[in-house]
Amino acid sequence: MSDRAWVKALLLSDLEADWVSLASVNGRQYAIYDTPDGLHATLAQCSHAGALLTDGYFDRFTIECPLHQGCFDVRTGAATDAPATRPLRTFNVRVHDECIEIEIEV
Repeated sequence: MSDRAWVKALLLSDLEADWVSLASVNGRQYAIYDTPDGLHATLAQCSHAGALLTDGYFDRFTIECPLHQGCFDVRTGAATDAPATRPLRTFNVRVHDECIEIEIEV
């Protein structure tokens, strides 16, 4: 079993309100989503073809891949529209000391 830790992903002031922001942590890219019910995080690459999701269209709880228009629910990572079929990996998110942190394996 791996250890998990909260790590700084973005300054709260760098978050794009009601949109998706890109964060790099330990050489990996994450998408941080500002949704009506709070912050959510996934890996930043589409599970279908690896496109950068932060370049896609985001609306409330859905991110659309810019490459093939597959869609995902950012709250659960579930693929909701083809050609995407595999879920996105999701991560717990919190705000601490004006920073957005995600919980990842270390």
